[in-house]
Amino acid sequence: MIAHLAAEGPQNPLVPHASELIIGLICFFIVFGILAKKLLPSINKVLEERQDLIEGGIERAEEAQAEAQRTLEQYREKLAEARKEANALTQKAQEDGSAIKEELRSEGQRQREAIVAAGHQQIEADQKQAAAQLRQDVGRLSVELAGRIVGESLEDEARQRRIVDRFLDELEQRAAEQAPADATEGSAR
Repeated sequence: MIAHLAAEGPQNPLVPHASELIIGLICFFIVFGILAKKLLPSINKVLEERQDLIEGGIERAEEAQAEAQRTLEQYREKLAEARKEANALTQKAQEDGSAIKEELRSEGQRQREAIVAAGHQQIEADQKQAAAQLRQDVGRLSVELAGRIVGESLEDEARQRRIVDRFLDELEQRAAEQAPADATEGSAR
């Protein structure tokens, strides 16, 4: 066939000579063999390392994601516990506040009652003192008045006191007898 082409005339530049084709194929296979023996294992090694790196990265990412998920769950649990504790503390604080409020209220009531009782005692003491003072003043004025009326000095103190005490006791007795009678008339009306 090649001979046939050579006999036909000028050679086509696109069609190579058979010897060139054979030499080119032999060189191709030699270069391919050398590349397959030397370069291909390095390329495969780099590709495998890259694949391991990618797969390891994915595994590490999955592990990190799982760890993050566990941490998130722990965080949520702790947050729920903290909320429960906060609610419990709030409830306890409200109960304590109510108890303190009630305690202060009862303490205030007790103090108020003590102050009122002390006030009543003070009033009673002042009333007795005023009654005693009034009794003395009335007795003294009565003796003075009686002395002016009689025209003599009634200086004997013991006698004055007895007279004044008798007079005031009679007045108190009349008032006491009249009080029940007034009460009976008021209820009959």
